Amino acid sequence: MLTQKTKDVVKATAPVLAQHGYPIIERFYRRLFESHPELKNIFNMAHQEQGQQQQALARAVYAYAENIENPESLAAVLRNIAHKHASLGVLPEHYPIVGEHLLGAIKDVLGDAATGEIIDAWAQAYGNLADLLMGMESELREHSTSQPGGWNGWRKFVIKEKRPESSVITSFVLEPSDGKPVLNFEPGQYISIAVQVPSLSLQQIRQYSLSDMPNGRTYRISVKREEGVAGAPPGYVSSLLHDHANVGDEVKIAAPYGTFHIDVDATTPIVLISGGVGLTPMVSMLKRAIQNPQRQVIFVHGARNSAVHAMRDRLRETAATYPNFRAIVYYDTPLPGDIKGKDYDRAGFINLGELKDIILLPDADYYICGPIPFMRMQHDALRSLDVPETRIHYEVFGPDLFAE
Repeated sequence: MLTQKTKDVVKATAPVLAQHGYPIIERFYRRLFESHPELKNIFNMAHQEQGQQQQALARAVYAYAENIENPESLAAVLRNIAHKHASLGVLPEHYPIVGEHLLGAIKDVLGDAATGEIIDAWAQAYGNLADLLMGMESELREHSTSQPGGWNGWRKFVIKEKRPESSVITSFVLEPSDGKPVLNFEPGQYISIAVQVPSLSLQQIRQYSLSDMPNGRTYRISVKREEGVAGAPPGYVSSLLHDHANVGDEVKIAAPYGTFHIDVDATTPIVLISGGVGLTPMVSMLKRAIQNPQRQVIFVHGARNSAVHAMRDRLRETAATYPNFRAIVYYDTPLPGDIKGKDYDRAGFINLGELKDIILLPDADYYICGPIPFMRMQHDALRSLDVPETRIHYEVFGPDLFAE
């Protein structure tokens, strides 16, 4: 337990660390990778190059300090982090290494202002946070290994099927190399895939939503090729999977994790709101939800046009088969051959205000997935329609830059 004095010191120094947050975290990563280059195999090096990981960690440190009197308020955030860590293969022995270099970075940047009292207080606070996360991650790993088809760490899978879904999205069906069953998952969860990236001479790990319902035998992911814009590099892993991964190739997979999923036992309505490749977890949610034909499901999806709209025909077929399911598709830049009423329903960007008579359903839960600016917009639109915060759920991969 942290003493009140420790909490007071952390709170008092939090604004100083926030002011110098980015330089501290930048220094932290430099120190960490110089001392332990093997950890580059766990971290997303594309996010490192773009500075996203540095910004997210700096923000997380400040949020923890701000809420140190009431850590329960961060419970949902910590659960998300624990799931991501378990999926990435973060282990208890990594925490002391991170702590050492985080405290070292604070001293390096703040100099004499980082007194012994301040460093001791932050060391205790970090230790407390590490203990919380290690406990949660241990429970997650134990749960995964105790379930039928479950495992811990990395398991070898073979690409059984590779199927283009659009000009930018390809689905991969993955089957365990040992031929044994696989762990079932909650619709909306993700798996991590680890591949060697020759251009980096490193292993890189990416998390992809499962885009089919559980079947106990295989997993399916649907991967968007990340082209790289505004100076950002192309996606190392997505490019490799699209261009070089073929049927019969072997990859390493971690068990399913994630807190973004529907309650499969509930009967209340759900509204799925996605942009671009954000539809992938929604497809899994949808396929599982309609196992109860009485459950009402609304799916609002936005895409540029038919060329990049994945799984279009499957959604239309589902809407034609299940009376309680309705799909509403927006194209912001329809192609000349795109037909309104067939390929899409409305032109422009998703406008939840104009759909309020359709989407505002009693006791409904709302799930959002897509680019971060898209999710911010849909979240704010739902709040403006008086949807309670507790009914809004969203998914962020990589550094969480959604919360300001």
